[in-house]
Amino acid sequence: MKLLRYGPIGAEKPGVLDSDGHIRDLSGLTSDIDGAFLSSPALQKLHSLDLSTLPVVPGTPRLGACVGHIGKFICIGLNYADHAAESNMPIPAEPVVFNKWTSAIVGPNDDVRIPRGSVKTDWEVELGVVIGKTASYVEEHQAMEHVAGYCVVNDVSERSYQIERGGTWDKGKGCDTFGPTGPWLVTKDEIPDPHQLKLWLEVDGHRYQNGSTSTMIFKVPEIIAYLSQFMTLHPGDVISTGTPPGVGMGVKPEPVYLRAGQTMRLGIEGLGEQQQHVIAA
Repeated sequence: MKLLRYGPIGAEKPGVLDSDGHIRDLSGLTSDIDGAFLSSPALQKLHSLDLSTLPVVPGTPRLGACVGHIGKFICIGLNYADHAAESNMPIPAEPVVFNKWTSAIVGPNDDVRIPRGSVKTDWEVELGVVIGKTASYVEEHQAMEHVAGYCVVNDVSERSYQIERGGTWDKGKGCDTFGPTGPWLVTKDEIPDPHQLKLWLEVDGHRYQNGSTSTMIFKVPEIIAYLSQFMTLHPGDVISTGTPPGVGMGVKPEPVYLRAGQTMRLGIEGLGEQQQHVIAA
């Protein structure tokens, strides 16, 4: 099932994509696609519902982030060995954990703004994991019970803020608009193995990233179990699980970074596509 949120910024409504590609309104079942809904019996009720009985949403409305009221936006760094190599960093012994501020979250096709003074804004296509059940001190073999579904995330990053200005990575990861999420939350029953998905990203039609989640160092169950030792994961939290090689920072002989006027297009097999126009802040 492909859950989504549509409508103007700040006034998104809940929806679901039917088998014909039409958006159906879910306002009669829930007020939002958020943690409360994902952890409630209403989600199970939706699985048995005939979607053709729901109202069709006319036109092509804007899509918001596929999860509302995200509490934590947690990211895993250097989770693909070949990306670690292109970044000139060692393969981590444990997951590298950082945060994107929730103010970075935007819809999958909203503009991405290059921050004022930025010279190294970069792209990263990533598999997002959406939590559907509270997880604290979870064992790895139980971890998938806590997953509601998956989505596409573009972990937009400002490398000079991230790497060259001291402190943690967070200030280069959480700028406004640096977290396009969606287009839909695909429930886990539609994705039998999240570690066998192709993922890719293009800038102005040039494909820079072309990878597979099969090369992740730390798999989804291990990531969830690991994080749950340090924090409680709540329904509606999103974990962005790392990016394959092909980021702008790794382009040889010279890195390539985003400029205003460019367009990013990215996607993950079975999870849909995003497209963002790049503008100056």
